[in-house]
Amino acid sequence: MNSEESLTLSDRSSNDSVLSLAKMIDHSLLHPTFTDRELVDGCRLAARHHTATVCIKPYAVPLAAAELRGTDVKVCSVVGFPHGNSHPEIKLAETGRALAEGAVEIDTVVNVGKVLGGDWDYVAAEIKALNDLCVGKGAILKVIFENDYLPSDEYKIKLCEICSRLEVAFVKTSTGYGFVKQTGGGYNYAGATDHDLSLMRKHCAPQVQIKAAGGVRSLDDLLRVKALGVTRVGATATESILDEARKRGYPEK
Repeated sequence: MNSEESLTLSDRSSNDSVLSLAKMIDHSLLHPTFTDRELVDGCRLAARHHTATVCIKPYAVPLAAAELRGTDVKVCSVVGFPHGNSHPEIKLAETGRALAEGAVEIDTVVNVGKVLGGDWDYVAAEIKALNDLCVGKGAILKVIFENDYLPSDEYKIKLCEICSRLEVAFVKTSTGYGFVKQTGGGYNYAGATDHDLSLMRKHCAPQVQIKAAGGVRSLDDLLRVKALGVTRVGATATESILDEARKRGYPEK
């Protein structure tokens, strides 16, 4: 038996289904070049596959809410995306607007400069204000660390501790747009590494869930991060991931 056959048999012996895997996915519709037509098509793809949410650009929240009305797919939007540098009041206003227009999940980016500068009171106050607003509206907040920008685990651990104390719903690895200069001079990102996911799971309170984003492009990627304690992923390759699950014999439900 080769390794591929072994993995397939192992997959089939789990309790997962195509639907349970789909409900781990925030189908990402955040690329700056996406047209409204592409956003509509993406919402319809998410609805066909019953993903957890579509994660959509802020101006298009009403479009997504209308397109997904009557489906089991929720609307997620982003705040301070992708660099987290907006004034806290602007982040609050952006969050309030998204919630009013139909979003029920918000992914916000921390102010990375404040994190690196050790201004933890600022960082915590911003997260608390956003989380309080979301919770007060019956929504949930996911806090994006942008781990590629953080040169040591100490920053990530401190963010986990803050988010645990404030009882946010999710912490998240990356935006998928946090490019850093590589040794060869080009720009790229590592995204959701196994090291960071394990670290975040270890240092977050049990009730704080982990979202992996940046680099989850295949069924094997999804299964690997799930084994590390991840309950949600941001993905653009939703259809190919779920089609592969069907090919491997996963039940639909």
